[in-house]
Amino acid sequence: MTATETIPRGYETKDSGSRIHTESGMQREPKNGQPRFDLLIPLKVPYHEQLLTRAAALVERGAQKYDSRDWEQASTPAEAEEFRASAFRHFMQWMCGENDEDHAAAIVFNVLAAESTAYKIAHRTADSDGQTG
Repeated sequence: MTATETIPRGYETKDSGSRIHTESGMQREPKNGQPRFDLLIPLKVPYHEQLLTRAAALVERGAQKYDSRDWEQASTPAEAEEFRASAFRHFMQWMCGENDEDHAAAIVFNVLAAESTAYKIAHRTADSDGQTG
């Protein structure tokens, strides 16, 4: 690519001006202030027992039952409230030690769905056919 060609999709490489120099000589940007998704995975907990894995498995079961990303159709305050109520119900079941379902994974999913729906409502995001939600 020449200097006069445009960058695909308008991507750029951000630069804080700070560098971390490794023993091998490699340089990296410091990670200060960046989300640490890696810290959401507790060490010494097997993959199948990780809460994020269990939440992903719950979403897969929901996709089989309803449809992939069906929950993302929610766009009203009433639907957001349904997710919130479900999250709280599962929280109470989890707190009371019920183990008939993976209540912890259901809490994670319902909070994600409630927050995503609230974002959509607040920002009037466009859905796949261009209509505002």
